[in-house]
Amino acid sequence: MARKFGGKFSPDGSSDGPDDRPHEDRPAYHGARVSPAGARSNVLFIPGVVLAILSINDGAIGMAAGLAGAAALLLGAWLLRDGLIAESAYHERKIARRPAIPRKIFAAVLCGIGAGIAAWRSEPGLIAPLIFGGAAGVLHIGAFGIDPLKDKGMEGIDTFTQDRVAKVVDEAENYLNAMTDAVKRAGDRRVEARVDRFTVKAREMIRTVEEDPRDLIGARKFLGVYLMGARDATVKFADIYSRQQDREARSDYMMLLTDLEESFDKKIDKLLADNNEDLNVEIEVLRDRLQREGVHLEPR
Repeated sequence: MARKFGGKFSPDGSSDGPDDRPHEDRPAYHGARVSPAGARSNVLFIPGVVLAILSINDGAIGMAAGLAGAAALLLGAWLLRDGLIAESAYHERKIARRPAIPRKIFAAVLCGIGAGIAAWRSEPGLIAPLIFGGAAGVLHIGAFGIDPLKDKGMEGIDTFTQDRVAKVVDEAENYLNAMTDAVKRAGDRRVEARVDRFTVKAREMIRTVEEDPRDLIGARKFLGVYLMGARDATVKFADIYSRQQDREARSDYMMLLTDLEESFDKKIDKLLADNNEDLNVEIEVLRDRLQREGVHLEPR
């Protein structure tokens, strides 16, 4: 899908509109995160594909062995991607559990098995496959490391409370990911950059609640209303803007994001101060604002 470029010096990029606020002058890359599963992990899908292609004409036994090796290599590459993403999430948080499944270790084992089967095709026997398979597994661990094997920042923390915090954080992250996916349908890079800045700020606040969950019930209620409303507004905007390219709808949407962000900045301190009465009032005000924008939230 073609995307419309925008900015301060674009034909429609006036800087005095309601969707341009001083706090948006910081660089678009502020808070940007490099994908942990980059080219160095994606390239490991190539050996499995090559091995599968070369095994097609090797006869029944050779083809079966080659396809088994290719499956091991592809599965290992897929596990490695997931392992790198899980490791990145682990390092981003000050309080985190170790990954439940050691995906990178399993990926190294599968890489060794795949390399061993590939070696057996050219040198039948036991010694060559073991040497090549072992070398591939060791090199895999040397290149990508192993999974985190212990919890971080969990000393003296009630595991039941921490599990509840993790559930709140995961729910909030799902809303942010849904926002990012939905806004891509609008095809406007300026709006996408604004949503990126919004998600950076939201993640900063999520980490604050994660590290200091004094009022977990209030945190879940506030984050739920706040991010669910932002997600639903994003979906609605993307549907409208992808059909009509309505500049007024874009302006209203970006103004809504700014208002939500400012409201969240002001009220997170009250959330951590256990001021539930004021917090409930602010949540109701936020609900009313979202309803005026045509976003109707389900009761939580």
